[in-house]
Amino acid sequence: MKWGVITLFPTMVADALAHGVIGKAIQRGLVAIITFNPRVHATDLHQTVDDRPFGGGPGMLMKVETLRTSIAEAKKALPEAAVVYLSPQGEPLTQAVVREIAERSEIILVCGRYEGIDERVIELDVDHEISLGDFVLSGGEPAAIAVVDAVSRLVPGVLGHASSAIEDSFSDGLLDCPHYTRPEEIAGLKVPDVLLSGHHGDIARWRRKQALGRTWLRRSEILEKQELSDEDQLLLDEFIRETKP
Repeated sequence: MKWGVITLFPTMVADALAHGVIGKAIQRGLVAIITFNPRVHATDLHQTVDDRPFGGGPGMLMKVETLRTSIAEAKKALPEAAVVYLSPQGEPLTQAVVREIAERSEIILVCGRYEGIDERVIELDVDHEISLGDFVLSGGEPAAIAVVDAVSRLVPGVLGHASSAIEDSFSDGLLDCPHYTRPEEIAGLKVPDVLLSGHHGDIARWRRKQALGRTWLRRSEILEKQELSDEDQLLLDEFIRETKP
């Protein structure tokens, strides 16, 4: 999968993605990151990439000419790519959106800075806007890093086990179940007996019940959108009975 990232801070993006499974995927050629810096297209001595907004007010906007030139440059390098602007006004990033993006082979991410970018650039050059949530960052780079990481994990071969992504939180609309490793006891807290039983059917049932229950406890609004099977409802009811005093 090929990513084009338009950013004033290319090393921030490249360095952050050079580690872990994404870094290994880049080394193996499964994922490619190409950065495009609007500053290289500035024509003045100070390489200006911001400008004052019409109507006044605090802050600056990214300069239209340098930004649009970088977008055009990225489109030329990645002709099949959709252009995504990372903005708090965009569609919330969910695992469903991540899966949709993962179906593409090329994506261009636009990282805003200052107070944002000219609305006409969005209308002319941007296909989609995505938000990490209802908060504001200093720039789009952390959001771009998050999007690349979340999507690239779904690229075949990136994860050591193909089932890892399938079992993640939100992969089936629920939060993930709790996990345990050695030692069997920490400060008086023991690993649930079922996980030590070796009975795969019981373990699978326990994990499903815990995923349903954890979602009910922490993100009940997610469950409201789910159509639970009779078995899932039975497991959830069982969890609630065990949890309530």
